[in-house]
Amino acid sequence: MINRAAPTASPRLALTDDEIEIIDRINGGSPPHTDRSLAHYLTQIAKLGGYLARAHDPPPGNIVIWRGWSRLADIKIGASLTCG
Repeated sequence: MINRAAPTASPRLALTDDEIEIIDRINGGSPPHTDRSLAHYLTQIAKLGGYLARAHDPPPGNIVIWRGWSRLADIKIGASLTCG
């Protein structure tokens, strides 16, 4: 819902610094400074849940976002086990 109201907002409204770093690493480094918005990171989470993000696709739904959050949580747990 935050994304609909303020898509250009800081991703730190919904994500922790660890989650932002993990998403950046999965995508091969941090995005350009102009693309560090909440909408960008939520699209990346949706992609983890199976969203294809094609030009004419509707916005991701609740199930796809939920799958992406679940997968991100698993990746975060795995990263914490190997790094610390």
